[in-house]
Amino acid sequence: MKLEIEIIGKGKALAEFDDRNPETSKLIYETLPLEGNAQVWLEETYFQIPISLDYENPSSTSEKGDLSYWPPGSAFCIFYGESQPASAVNHIGHVTENLELFRDIKDEDRIILRKI
Repeated sequence: MKLEIEIIGKGKALAEFDDRNPETSKLIYETLPLEGNAQVWLEETYFQIPISLDYENPSSTSEKGDLSYWPPGSAFCIFYGESQPASAVNHIGHVTENLELFRDIKDEDRIILRKI
């Protein structure tokens, strides 16, 4: 399950879902396309999505490139640096190409997630 992540006016990255939280990954993938306005926190960007899920296999740590879902905020998260989650997340995939794109992201940049 692969996806394209576009930051409008800045570029695109490629990513893929994995099986660390298979139910969460599947539901989000089936809901694509999704879009929202970026919020930046340290070396993470996130935006709220219209999906309400509980924790599946929560993790309080992340690795560079992780894609995650944060249940308390119904948010899709992209970890592009050394930042760790503010609270536990469900990891659902990872960025496979152009992770450096997220270094230029700003609050309110428009992000679109699409199946490829």
